[in-house]
Amino acid sequence: MPPPKDVVKIAIQMVGAIPQLIELQQTKPLASVLKDVCDVWSLPNAERYALQYVDGRQTYITESNRGEIKNGSILRLTTSPDQEAERLYSGIQSNNSDVKTDSLKKLASLSQDVTFAQEFINRNGLKQIFYIVEEGNDTGEMLAHTLKAFMELMEHDFVSWETLSAAFIKKIVSYVNMNAVDASVQQLSLSILENMVPTSRLLFELVKKEVTLDRLLTHLQVTNAQLQLKAMALLIALLLAATDAERRDMMDYLREKNIRQFIHKNIIHSSEPLGDEMAHYLYVLQSVSLNLCERRMRTSMDPYSQEQRELLQSLRQTAFESESEAPGSNFSTERRRSLCAKEFRKLGFMNNSNPAEDLRRAPPGLLALDNMVYFSRHTPNAYSRFVLENSSREDKHECPFARSSIQLTLILCEILHVGEPCSETAQAFYPMFFGQDHFFEELFCICIQLVNKTWKEMRATQEDFDKVLQVVREQITRTLSLKPTSLELFKTRVNALNYSEILKLRQTERLHQEETLAVPVLELRERLKPELLELIRQQRLLHLCEGTLFRKISSRRRQDKLWYCRLSPNHKVLHYGDVEEGVDSPPIESLPEKIPVADMKVLLMGKECPHTKEKSSGKQNKDVLELAFSIVYDVEEYCLNFIAPTRYEFCLWTDGLNVLLGKEMTSERMQTDLDVLLSMELKLRLLDLENISIPDTPPPVPKPPSNLNFCYDFSHTEHWAGACCCHAWREEETPGLPLLPSTRANPGAFPRPGRVVAHFRHVAALLHDDKLPPPRPPQLPLQCPTPPRAYSFSQGCCGNNCSCRSPGLRLCLCLPCTESINNLWRTRGCVLSKRLGKGSG
Repeated sequence: MPPPKDVVKIAIQMVGAIPQLIELQQTKPLASVLKDVCDVWSLPNAERYALQYVDGRQTYITESNRGEIKNGSILRLTTSPDQEAERLYSGIQSNNSDVKTDSLKKLASLSQDVTFAQEFINRNGLKQIFYIVEEGNDTGEMLAHTLKAFMELMEHDFVSWETLSAAFIKKIVSYVNMNAVDASVQQLSLSILENMVPTSRLLFELVKKEVTLDRLLTHLQVTNAQLQLKAMALLIALLLAATDAERRDMMDYLREKNIRQFIHKNIIHSSEPLGDEMAHYLYVLQSVSLNLCERRMRTSMDPYSQEQRELLQSLRQTAFESESEAPGSNFSTERRRSLCAKEFRKLGFMNNSNPAEDLRRAPPGLLALDNMVYFSRHTPNAYSRFVLENSSREDKHECPFARSSIQLTLILCEILHVGEPCSETAQAFYPMFFGQDHFFEELFCICIQLVNKTWKEMRATQEDFDKVLQVVREQITRTLSLKPTSLELFKTRVNALNYSEILKLRQTERLHQEETLAVPVLELRERLKPELLELIRQQRLLHLCEGTLFRKISSRRRQDKLWYCRLSPNHKVLHYGDVEEGVDSPPIESLPEKIPVADMKVLLMGKECPHTKEKSSGKQNKDVLELAFSIVYDVEEYCLNFIAPTRYEFCLWTDGLNVLLGKEMTSERMQTDLDVLLSMELKLRLLDLENISIPDTPPPVPKPPSNLNFCYDFSHTEHWAGACCCHAWREEETPGLPLLPSTRANPGAFPRPGRVVAHFRHVAALLHDDKLPPPRPPQLPLQCPTPPRAYSFSQGCCGNNCSCRSPGLRLCLCLPCTESINNLWRTRGCVLSKRLGKGSG
């Protein structure tokens, strides 16, 4: 009989005592449970003790979390949180440095527990930590333990960051700005400042003032990867908290300091692999930089702005040496206006009399004008060649520069997500972005020349404008997906992907689609699908067994807390627990928490997850919703909440958990994997049918014969005719050979369809013994699957001294009948020699 749901079997340890194995009743008050345990070990004052997990974070057991205790858990009897908080509070005030250091080290470890943290804070423990930092001169191990304990205590949000004193903040800033200080102290100081920046405007301004960008750049240049990471985290926090004007000034200063080239050389292309956290910060830096273009992108051109009109006129003046601008020209206003309109038309403006109207649409707004001006000023030869080359073509074949530039700018904004908020988890950045200062403008210069090149390859006219831009979008997207490391490499690859290559790729994809849509292929796909789905299920479970590193993400910041989850090899238990930074694949024994798969009830995703409902709904959390999922388990319906590091991991984990729950896999990755496997399998199966069109319908079945009557005609002096299967056969005149009964004597006595082998067995027997009685007329099969062959039984055909001496018996037999006769003949010491002859078949 299974134990009740409210009873769990656990072990309790204590130093110097024999462990107890008890059945913990969850309905029984925790104080009573502690008293029973203490009574067994004869310990007085049970209220001074508490239960604590032995493994993992060593969390204290309370009435609120006791429901998480599972069967087989190992607990430890230890001093209660209030007693431990009191002891450590006294220890950190000790004059003995060893006692003080040990107490701070223990405090940093226990502060992860919310119960202990609350008890310590209630005793004004943070005030004592502030005193140690503000008044102390130590910069070594003791200070590192102090800052670590402070960080852990602040994680519980019992105290606001805004309550920190100015003296404490300046002390933390001084550790960042000092050169001769322990690296661990600087890392913790940078993390503290990173947490302070988003909480209030006042703290942001204080940190921005005290920690200069030059100092952060110095930390980025060190070889310590963790210190480099913390410095990048603080830089990103400052950029995200700044106003648009402040952010623009900061990015301009960083550009002057060549931060992109440094990142491109020393971080992206360093010998150490790029971690997920650094990849995320590089993505945010790229996104923040590109979003500086948003203001110009969303601003329409003002036809009354003198500055904007001058930029527009500079495009015309750079491309054409206008007669109206020549010295000494006496053209009238109307003549001058007509010449300008003609030149603006050659530039490709739709409204040549008032080209500002073409730039009223936002997006791309003034960003398109900026790109055209940059192209004309930085690559004047390419600009003039573009304009003049198209001016010499027929009107319908010229590629409109201005119209193409406006549309191309919009395409680049969509591809690079200009104006979209930064994701909290994304890691997709373009390495070539950090190799160029004016990335967007330089990318435009390459792509606008690509437009002209593709236009000529397509021999396009004005009516084909949208088609050309669709091809250009595809060329850019396909090339960016290859993650080129520099703009030069991008230029080489995108120019190699010409229109003919795009057509080949499209044709291949279309042919593949047509092949996979043929009716016989669809039927084959359905037959293969169950086997391949099972293969995908096994791969998903194997991925869960390998495990994944998850991060704990709060609404305040992207935290450094990590935890690991993996499935047991027998697919019965999920193991999880907190891990330290740098641990890639912890052994399953080091993960203290467990969830039996049998206790899992349902899988929640997206907005249904409880940890997403607690967050504020905003654009920043859109990506978190796409990566969130939760497992509801046990009768109490507890939840284990996940935020997947990538969409790929989200798909694999949700598929795997659905498999464990006995449900269908529903992720888009499953469909992609299934399509890939089906495509590969179908190609292997259809190799013999290459370049052969597969019909949509099966070939027609031939009509049945008009009748099923098969007749024999035996005669001593004439040839006789019969039927072998559906084919006719004939016996030659054989002197001295007894004949079978002829059906000529009774024309209506047709043999029944059925056996034919019996008749030939009789023929073979006659060749050896002419005294055997004739058999009944044979029954012939209705239809023969193979064409007939002519055979002869000849004298001495087997080379043996047998009694087969007949001059010849010619038969036209089908292959199955021949095999039957041949097998029978071998048993009598003769073989059937094959000889093509005149058969009546």
